[in-house]
Amino acid sequence: MDLQAIQQELQRAEIDGWLFYDFHNRDAIAARVLHMDASRFASRRWYYFIPAHGRPQKLVHRIEPWRCDHLPGDKHIYLSWQEQQQKLESILKSCKTVAMQYSPNNAIPYVSIVDAGTVELIRSFGVAVVSSGDLVGKFEAHLTDADLRSHKEAGEIMHIVKNETFKEIAKRIRAGKNPREFEIQAFMHQLMRENDMFWGDGPIVAVNEHAADPHFEPTKENSFEMKKGDLVLLDLWAKKNRPGSIFYDITWMGYVGDTVPEKLENIFQVAARARDAALDFVRERFVKNIPVHGWEVDDACRQVIIDAGYGKYFTHRTGHNIGEEVHGNGVHIDNLETKDERLVLPGTCFSIEPGIYMPEEKIGFRTEIDVFVTDDGEVGVAGEIQKKIIPILAL
Repeated sequence: MDLQAIQQELQRAEIDGWLFYDFHNRDAIAARVLHMDASRFASRRWYYFIPAHGRPQKLVHRIEPWRCDHLPGDKHIYLSWQEQQQKLESILKSCKTVAMQYSPNNAIPYVSIVDAGTVELIRSFGVAVVSSGDLVGKFEAHLTDADLRSHKEAGEIMHIVKNETFKEIAKRIRAGKNPREFEIQAFMHQLMRENDMFWGDGPIVAVNEHAADPHFEPTKENSFEMKKGDLVLLDLWAKKNRPGSIFYDITWMGYVGDTVPEKLENIFQVAARARDAALDFVRERFVKNIPVHGWEVDDACRQVIIDAGYGKYFTHRTGHNIGEEVHGNGVHIDNLETKDERLVLPGTCFSIEPGIYMPEEKIGFRTEIDVFVTDDGEVGVAGEIQKKIIPILAL
């Protein structure tokens, strides 16, 4: 934990302090920011308050007085619930506003962790509670140079997996051994294991109308057999199998044929233009040093698809934060499912992945890139960006 940096950010945001609270290890954000040992049994409530100025304050239970001993600050111990509330009010007595893992109207569920009763308690002291969303983005979703290297390393492997997978589909179909979706997923699993990658689920291997389901999961029972004339979507995400590694997440499209039909390519190009518009929007804002919010990037992307007449087929947010979890706790590129008013911050990574899903026509499209912003505000993309649908049998 960088206490000085957190206090400087609180001062800049004109927030009196950041109040962390947890019970039974429910707040993984607090655990990561404060380097709490979440493996230890936690049966009592604890609080850690970082003021914008001055020494941090700890409030822990007499049964577990060691809970915050690794952190700087003054320790206060309580036993009864009355004593807990009295001491907490005393700690916050000079505050008008504190940040907590809270989101008004649960707009950002990733940071909406503190329960309503605790928020009510803080407000009863005459203290306003605001969202810690941008603080979380800066101090929990921030990537170091080493983090970014692990992300790029994972990306190099995932592009190899993607390339080899398209070649394997072509090989099997030419041999008359048309593979099913779950068989190609198993092939990808093997490649990722051989390269010491970690993934929780996936990847998605989706053909035709299955590609119109953004979260299709191939199984032995539901998988289609691939054949000539099929549209193929590969969505793959993984990270290096070592502590602290950062995920890499991409989606690519292929077509089982020597050439791609014009209709399919034209629809894909709409998604590609939307992707590129979002990327250009972020780059322009950082070049001009203008703050950019997640919802604004979603709008820039979505408008391209709306203008092309496919707006109703783009049924999810444009992108998500990427960190040690594939869907991290930083800003998302979203003005559909939520209005993400958090800032796109230097030192963070996120996906841009517009999709067009047309189940009635048994086709679906998505293109996905991973965008990172360096601490210096340079906007980049790790890995190749797909320009056209891959003609799989031409490989």
